Amino acid sequence: MIATLTGLAIAFLLDICLGDPPNYAHPVVAMGSLIRFFTAKFNTGSDRCRFWSGTLLIISGVLLFSLPFIFLQWYMAAAPVWVQSIIMGIFLKVTFSFRRLLTVANQIRTEINKPDLIEARRLTAWHLVSRDTSQLSRGHIISAVIESLSENITDSLLAPLLFFAVGGLPLAWAYRFVNTADAMIGYRNEEFEFFGKTAARLDDALNWIPARIAGLLLVVSARLTGLNAGNAYNTMKDQHTQTASPNAGWTMSAAAGALGVILEKHGNYRLSGGSSLPVELDIHRSIRLVSTAMVLSLFLCGGIILAIQSLS
Repeated sequence: MIATLTGLAIAFLLDICLGDPPNYAHPVVAMGSLIRFFTAKFNTGSDRCRFWSGTLLIISGVLLFSLPFIFLQWYMAAAPVWVQSIIMGIFLKVTFSFRRLLTVANQIRTEINKPDLIEARRLTAWHLVSRDTSQLSRGHIISAVIESLSENITDSLLAPLLFFAVGGLPLAWAYRFVNTADAMIGYRNEEFEFFGKTAARLDDALNWIPARIAGLLLVVSARLTGLNAGNAYNTMKDQHTQTASPNAGWTMSAAAGALGVILEKHGNYRLSGGSSLPVELDIHRSIRLVSTAMVLSLFLCGGIILAIQSLS
């Protein structure tokens, strides 16, 4: 138990202090390479073939990236607690990333007040969203930033930590592979409708509980940071179904309500926590909001670890 709790704390500190490892050493890059290889080789043929090929990809990837940690945990059981803590902290850290999102949000905040929005649009498209940003207004760029920050509370932070708290490194890494696959092939278009279906549906299922917990954490964070917690809860309760994703709407609508703004993606959703699009100051307010939720996530997962250990 001590090693697990300490490993959680080490992973959190590594993210805050150091951020992500370079791409050549990042396992998510290896996951992406595997997914691209499978896609190039097997995303062909009939719809049925594509579906089963995509399913095989998910099964293979989950086994490949989780089984080594089952064996690692067995071997680590005899090691000193401090060794277990460091190893768990390092390998847990690479399953989540939040410092990078905060850094990008601050970079865009710097660019957003310039008369020329070219760099703000480029940063938003490169780091945060898949939509076309070339014609986005200042308000819609800021909206995209806040949407990304709030949505990623779930899959870039809370979900991998929750799976670690429940099942250790194997579950955290299995989750990260599924989530990475969903980000790459989980689209409802001609190319990936069938090949990415298993990734998309499994990712929805895995994030079902974390997304709802994350939404509630944002409501609590709104109270702690002096934002409108009541509006955050009511907006989340009434508008979480407006997004195509069954999970993303919970945190984005909570953030819209907490900040008292509209978060909008043209042609997809409009989450009305207020009467106008956000302004530059709202990026700073949203960073405070999600940073508080990040700390609450750490304590929540630590509490779950303690509860599970006390029952075992």
